[in-house]
Amino acid sequence: MSTDLSRVSIRILEKEYHVSCPPEERAALLDSAEFLNRRMREIRDSGKVVGLDRIAVMAALNFANDLLQVRGRDESLEKDVAGRLRTLCERAETALARGQQLEL
Repeated sequence: MSTDLSRVSIRILEKEYHVSCPPEERAALLDSAEFLNRRMREIRDSGKVVGLDRIAVMAALNFANDLLQVRGRDESLEKDVAGRLRTLCERAETALARGQQLEL
């Protein structure tokens, strides 16, 4: 990973920000900024939230909620996969034990 940082200009709700990041993360930063800008525009255009700071907080809360939901699904999926793996291991061990008994 490079230690050089590149300066990237991003626009969010007609305000320009300058952010430093490693060159290899530039594309991801620009994609993230565009995603954030779209979400903040949606919140602003709904007319329910006024003020840049409040719009930013609402966007952050929405992102945090989305993240927690995804984490919950990941944990549920992880538990399901772990359970299935245990079952498969038990079946394999049972089959191997039967095979060893037949060979004796």
